[in-house]
Amino acid sequence: MENYIVKMLSANQSESFFQLIHTNRERLEDFFAGTVACTKTLSDTIDYCREIEQKIKERVYFPYVIIEKSSQEIIGFIDIKNIDWNIPKAELGAFIDSKYEGKGIITNTMSSLIDTIVNEHHFKKLLCRISSRNVRSINVALNSGFELEGTIRCDYKTTKGEIVDLNYYGKVF
Repeated sequence: MENYIVKMLSANQSESFFQLIHTNRERLEDFFAGTVACTKTLSDTIDYCREIEQKIKERVYFPYVIIEKSSQEIIGFIDIKNIDWNIPKAELGAFIDSKYEGKGIITNTMSSLIDTIVNEHHFKKLLCRISSRNVRSINVALNSGFELEGTIRCDYKTTKGEIVDLNYYGKVF
């Protein structure tokens, strides 16, 4: 973790965020469809990041970026979404640039970010919804202390129109 910084995404990072999405667009489009759709151009990404800043203020969405210290480039993304303050609980999603896959960066940053957001926001439960075929993301969830709660069949439609099963992983605090 000493080579990486995790911080909230801000509008002044729009260009680097756009590059991360653009470089990984094809592999992200099915399960980060909303983010990919809102970041087709740099101009779209700037607008999207401005909208996100408002969502952060409203406490309905918390997007974090993973920055490589040496290059100051954004290499990954972890977002806290579908927040229900009545419980309180939230869903986490994450991805990393394909060049950095398999190095444990997401697992390490996710674990430290979970500690931070649970302390800061007092979440009682966090969950991850992951395609039952996405072995890498499943391993990140398991290695971050999440437990399989079940598989919901035919729960998500990809941008290609395929309806897939999602595994639900939860972590209670």
